[in-house]
Amino acid sequence: MAYWMSALIGSDLINLSIPLSPFTSGLIPWLAQVSEADADAELEPLVLASVLLSLIVIYLAAKIGGELCTRINLPAVLGELVGGVIVGVSAMHLIVFPEGGSEVQSLLMNLVGMTAGQSPEGLLKVFQGESEVISILAELGVIILLFEIGLESDLKELIRVGPQAAMVAVVGVVVPFAAGTAGLIAIFGIDTIPAVFAGAALTATSIGITAKVLAEMQQLSSKEGQIIIGAAVLDDVLGIIVLAVVASLAKTGEIEILNVVYLIAGAAAFLVGSILVGRLLSPYFVMVVDQMNTRGQVLISSLIFAFVLAYIAAAIQLEAILGAFAAGLILAETTKHKELEEQISPIADMLVPIFFITVGARTDLSVLNPLEPANRAGLIIASFLVVVAILGKVVAGFAIFGQPGINRLAVGVGMIPRGEVGLVFAGVGAASGVLTESLDAAIIVMVIFTTFLAPPLLRVVFKDDEDALKPAAEIATAEEVESTPEAS
Repeated sequence: MAYWMSALIGSDLINLSIPLSPFTSGLIPWLAQVSEADADAELEPLVLASVLLSLIVIYLAAKIGGELCTRINLPAVLGELVGGVIVGVSAMHLIVFPEGGSEVQSLLMNLVGMTAGQSPEGLLKVFQGESEVISILAELGVIILLFEIGLESDLKELIRVGPQAAMVAVVGVVVPFAAGTAGLIAIFGIDTIPAVFAGAALTATSIGITAKVLAEMQQLSSKEGQIIIGAAVLDDVLGIIVLAVVASLAKTGEIEILNVVYLIAGAAAFLVGSILVGRLLSPYFVMVVDQMNTRGQVLISSLIFAFVLAYIAAAIQLEAILGAFAAGLILAETTKHKELEEQISPIADMLVPIFFITVGARTDLSVLNPLEPANRAGLIIASFLVVVAILGKVVAGFAIFGQPGINRLAVGVGMIPRGEVGLVFAGVGAASGVLTESLDAAIIVMVIFTTFLAPPLLRVVFKDDEDALKPAAEIATAEEVESTPEAS
């Protein structure tokens, strides 16, 4: 068999028709791979330049949005989310992710293409590489955030409020799931499997958004804050199990019991086992760190520990953030926790805004346009889902027992944001072909509303507590003044 080869000799292109040996036949694909590898190597500096350009936009959007919200007494995280929307697919098209199926072109990539003179094919590879790097940095950001939240949490307090947190988590999953699924079937006549999938999307809670708001308000260590964090962690585990169940139902039409049992057993064993084993090994961890003489021994050793637990969690099909949170809880009980909190803050300041900006950037507000006929059915269904999403979590807050004087409304509101977790449900449903366009749009609208509504609502419900405490604090201060010798 003859193969056609082209060889460039001098300035003339000569076509050679020669039979190739097996060695030569194998050489041709190898040469093609080498040529492609060389082309990719030439694009690597452009990928780096694109990532740096994207980070400039991300940090500017995060800082400007956060500063504006802080000055009007709103959580900075809300400003970061809004900043992400502005620079994302909904407005300026600066930060766009091709893997989301968006046909919108990134203006940053167009700028790179014009300045570097790249072909459309090369520019697409640069775009994909930049998006992958930013997505990974965002994932690292939320892992660091949950590690930091774990450091600031009190494991003993979390264990003490564990039964209440578990009740909030279970009610917060069951009520919206049941009400959403039943309502979609009864009111809108949606088929059972799509209705179950949409109902499952209502169960999620974005622990990252709530935790960041609580930390900004200095309510993370309060009883309400600890219940919210504990419930959100359990809710995340339950959400993963629910997603596995409905994804299996969508794929095969039946639920794989063994897979569900594996997830439940794995989640329980990981959370309990990692904390128990970690507490036993933490003295040895401190001893090893104390023996080190190199720079950053506390920070690097702690990050290794956090990443190991995050990896184990991801490997057994849980969320990596659960491992990072467990690592933070364990290290919070060591003598190094204050030093570690100070050292992890700059890293969190650098990575966490990337996560919130990307959440906002992926949010497509075009589904909210009622003038578009294709959106109207989705908006009607979305109105129902938003109501169920909010009430389902608020009801969960009132399921707390044995805690007199606790702000149950604040706990319920803290469970409202769906964030990126809800978008994962929508993405899996759309990819499986289960969700119609209107139902997919309705889920996205629900995610948008709950994500952006929760931060200011949290500020309002916790402000009631602060206002209630002010008179008592003022009375106590007056009594102290009267009892001083100078006052007498």
